[in-house]
Amino acid sequence: MYTIDQNNLSTIKKHSHPMKTLIKNIKGLTGILEEKIHSPLRGKELATLNQLENAYLIIENDKIAAFGEMGNLFSQDFDYEIEASDRFVLPTWCDSHTHIVYATSREKEFVDRINGLTYQEIANRGGGILNSAKRLRETSKEDLVASALKRIETVNRTGTGALEIKSGYGLSVESELKMLEVIKELKKHTNTTIKATLLAAHAIPNEYKSNRDGYIELIAKEIIPTVAKEKLADYIDVFCETNYFTVDEMTYLLEVGASYGLTPKVHVNQFTSIGGVQAAINHKALSVDHLEEMTEQDIIDLSESNTIGTILPSCSFFLGIPYAPVRKIIENNGALAIATDFNPGSTPSGNVPFALSLACIKQRLLPAEAINATTINGAFAMNLENELGSITVGKTANLIITKPISSVDYIPYSFGENCIEKVILKGKLTEVQ
Repeated sequence: MYTIDQNNLSTIKKHSHPMKTLIKNIKGLTGILEEKIHSPLRGKELATLNQLENAYLIIENDKIAAFGEMGNLFSQDFDYEIEASDRFVLPTWCDSHTHIVYATSREKEFVDRINGLTYQEIANRGGGILNSAKRLRETSKEDLVASALKRIETVNRTGTGALEIKSGYGLSVESELKMLEVIKELKKHTNTTIKATLLAAHAIPNEYKSNRDGYIELIAKEIIPTVAKEKLADYIDVFCETNYFTVDEMTYLLEVGASYGLTPKVHVNQFTSIGGVQAAINHKALSVDHLEEMTEQDIIDLSESNTIGTILPSCSFFLGIPYAPVRKIIENNGALAIATDFNPGSTPSGNVPFALSLACIKQRLLPAEAINATTINGAFAMNLENELGSITVGKTANLIITKPISSVDYIPYSFGENCIEKVILKGKLTEVQ
């Protein structure tokens, strides 16, 4: 996949160290932060998307070395030059909530929903998460790696440069570890930056249907300690929701996870508001994700906390459920991220530009707010803010180069069109096919 289009990339001069690349005549260099910031953008800050017109950007090895106006670029040698006339350059998307490792698709459930079954009804019939868990247990680690790599290459082509990937389709010690080992293996085969999350508390497996507490204890006493010992996860997640895991169960598992150094990033308020937001905030969750059903108190408590609210508009679109009330979160000065929720059951797409379009069209976010929520705030939602998410000297060169477009607002406006021509990951160029 990592190819160089010689029509657009001219080799100037080869040096052994350091490798220097110039992106020149950029119509708009977008997402600039002159310095690294220490907290995510909140409230009105989200509407400011800094841009420099007629710009250049210099990459040395895998880092952003310099940028500025073309008129201020002094003569120097470069190994490569990329012409970006009529094009915009911005940070790659940081997709902070995905389930991209899974065994098979679930389009039969898609048809079931068209025929009128709800998400919960499908789950009660043996579909949903338990269906994915059954298939994953039967699938080899090698096959899981191969299929996930194909999905990662697909999302790279729409501009994603960082992914959080959850377990949760294992639901046993062996299979949860297998999923996390697959995620670890993926890091060796892609330039995409990856963070791993333990989501053993995704559903109660069939073998524990009559012994719910037994499964909770299995997670607490066996899965979490093993995952921590083998350093397989950065975060711990719980699907805190009616018919899945209670607030008390989530609280217990987050406390155990924290004792092993796992930071909470949790599913809450997808279908009901049961106090998960407040409990997650109390346990210093990095993010609370979904938020389709929010009370006024939920919105106030989230906005007054340091926890990031991560919305998943593609999930609302696919399931036909409400969209998170993001304008109210922003109006209350909350911190907001947007992610895809890429998974086989409720969001079989990792297309961030489509999620941006939905956030703008269905949730009335400004394009600038949506782009900030998927770049710098997405980076914060994965503890990657010092490496990714903005055009900042010293950060990793993870960059999108668009096709010729009139403005960055065109990206969410032209839903369904891939406006991306090139993606640079860790300084390496990928031509979008």
